[in-house]
Order: sequence, then structure tokens, then C-alpha cells
Amino acid sequence: MATKNQVLDMTPVGMKFTVLQAGSDTGGKSLDLHWELLPKCNMKGPLVHTHPHAIETYEVLEGEMEFFLKDKWLPASKGDKLTVPKGVTHAFRNPTEKIVTVYNTHQPALRMENYFEDVCKVLDKLTDNRTKDFKMNLKSILYMSVLMNNYRNEIIAKNPPDAAIKLLGFISKLVGINTYFM
Repeated sequence: MATKNQVLDMTPVGMKFTVLQAGSDTGGKSLDLHWELLPKCNMKGPLVHTHPHAIETYEVLEGEMEFFLKDKWLPASKGDKLTVPKGVTHAFRNPTEKIVTVYNTHQPALRMENYFEDVCKVLDKLTDNRTKDFKMNLKSILYMSVLMNNYRNEIIAKNPPDAAIKLLGFISKLVGINTYFM
């Protein structure tokens, strides 16, 4: 369970989130985060996804970035705000050489903070400690599939397709990758 001011460090994939208000701080009404998106974050293939039971908002505090909404990329810069309704396909990326900061909310909070904490655990487990490199390979895909299947109420992948995530999650459990997040 995340706590106020906790840093969720996903640097290997180009992001760092600071919890401004955890779900427990808002009675579950929202999870409020401050994001730092490192240069070129998500440029190799962002997770295009939906939140079936939550509204997500973004406010660009500093820098320029892009949002994928429904079926196209939209530019955004300092001061721009975006609200993504429940079930709408979206993603984000930082195509620039500068850090972008964003105020982000998930309403209601559901278990998104647990999802982000588990993403950090997977990255810690799969990132090379010497080089700090994270590579998307079969092992990381299997772990991420288990994670995505554990949080279907909060987030559902659209690209890669959800059917592939379900199948890979099933295969992961067959090979013993099923208790890491329990």
C-alpha cells in the first residue's frame, strides 16, 4: 500500500512517480501522483491501455509530451490538461530530450498504487544491477503478463492485445511465475 511522498521508481523504463495522495488519504476517491518522464520515455512502444473502472487525468506541469487517445497521438505542453474517461484507450510518451513533469490522478484509486508498486518490483527483479538496463524479453513479458492479469479491474492492455496478455499469464503460471505478487 503506497504512502504519501513515496517514490515509485521506474527509471529503467523512463519514469518516476511520487505519491501526493494515496488511496488511503482520499478514502479511495483518488490516487494523486507527480510524474517525471525521462527523455524518450515510452518511445519504443508504450503500453496502450484502458482503465475499465476509473477516470484518469493528466496536467502537464513542465515540458512537452504526447498522449495517445482512442486512435491518434496528440501533442501536449505545459498547462495542458487531459481527462480520459473510463474504458477509453490511451497511452503517453515523452519524445523530447528533456524531463517532463505531470500531475496525474486515478479516480477512484482502486488498486492502482499496488499495481505501480508491483511494476517497481518486477523492474527491480529484471533490471541488470550492473548496467541498470531493462530489456523486454520473454522472461520480462511473462512477469508483466502475470502482473497485468492480477490487476484486470484497474488496467487492461490494448497493445499488446489483452488476449495475448491472458494467454501469457496462463503460461507464466504453468512455469511457476504465479506467486511473485501474492
